[in-house]
Amino acid sequence: LTWVLTQMGQRYTNLMDMVYPYVTRSVQSFLTAWTGGVDFLVWQAVILFLAVVLVATLVLVFIFRAKVIRWLGWALTVVMAVVLLHTGLYGLNRYAGPIEDDLRMDMVDYTQSELEAATIFYRDMAGELSGKVSRDESGDPAFAEFEELAALTGDGYRKLARERSFSIFGGDYTPVKKLGWAAIYSAQGKTGVTVALTGEAAVNPRIPDQGIPFAMAHEMAHRLCIAREDDANFSAFLACAENADTEYQYSGYFMAYRFCIEALSSVDEAAAEELSSAVTGNLAADIDEYGKYFTENRDEQMTMLVTTVTDTYEEATADAEVRYSSACDYLVNWHISEYTEAEEVETKFDPYTEEVAVLSEKAFSTGDRAKVKCYGSDSVPEGVAIMRLENVGVS
Repeated sequence: LTWVLTQMGQRYTNLMDMVYPYVTRSVQSFLTAWTGGVDFLVWQAVILFLAVVLVATLVLVFIFRAKVIRWLGWALTVVMAVVLLHTGLYGLNRYAGPIEDDLRMDMVDYTQSELEAATIFYRDMAGELSGKVSRDESGDPAFAEFEELAALTGDGYRKLARERSFSIFGGDYTPVKKLGWAAIYSAQGKTGVTVALTGEAAVNPRIPDQGIPFAMAHEMAHRLCIAREDDANFSAFLACAENADTEYQYSGYFMAYRFCIEALSSVDEAAAEELSSAVTGNLAADIDEYGKYFTENRDEQMTMLVTTVTDTYEEATADAEVRYSSACDYLVNWHISEYTEAEEVETKFDPYTEEVAVLSEKAFSTGDRAKVKCYGSDSVPEGVAIMRLENVGVS
């Protein structure tokens, strides 16, 4: 049954876009209203209960000399039922259309220079904001208490949904919870977990402060039925950037820079090192502290196990015909559309003058994504301006 659902999700993506996300979002809101009344994580309590039942029934099997294979069959049935419920109530969101359609973004194959420009932008924004957040006597970030930060997560998504009309970010903004058994998740390198069957989003409270607001926004994105990891990362950045709280803004740009510099390092390590060398002061210290935390707490065997399981799930549920964008792809394209193209100069000129060639050559010879808009009277053929542009190598 689970396999049938995944095949339907891959085949009927338009239906997934039109109906499924809105239905599952309503389901998540209902479940969150039910589980949000308690401080602990309901799904962790259920796991403990099932573990006790598992051990108790196994003991009874040996006492009464029942068939172990039958007991194993029942145990696997429960596991498969949980997987089926998860897939039906949430998992098919992985087959919804790309998030760039919901955000009205034009995704392009960017150049390395555009990747570097975006990396510099996010680096400089993070550097500027690093001096505005609260710090303790040793200079480490000292953000607000967990519950206070959690109460602000929805502000960014609410602004994106209402002021920018991004309906994908509409939904329930109940604060995320603290993730119990945090040490186990730190060993796996995990910053948070969202369980759709209980509508609970939770964040590891032990990670460095600079990563907590972003992690909260990331897990809330999952609860808003944005299932793919890279989509949730980009959504978290947008929510942090739009949030009025400085700690959220810093966390968003801090993580955006990390995504971009890692991507740049994979294609040009020398260029990445050059850009990284310009990071100093609070930002440099915060980057080191963030990486150091996960390095010191990582359990290699557990991390390898979790990575294997995650990769297997990703491969099994991914649509082979769809190319998924990475968080860096979204961030670079967002920088291009929101900042680079916004700086383009719209100039009026007479197509008969040499100003056309001068302006177009200046705009295009640098490789920038500048656009030149031509204005002429009715008596001026449109082809004149086009010919002038072609004369400087622009079609």
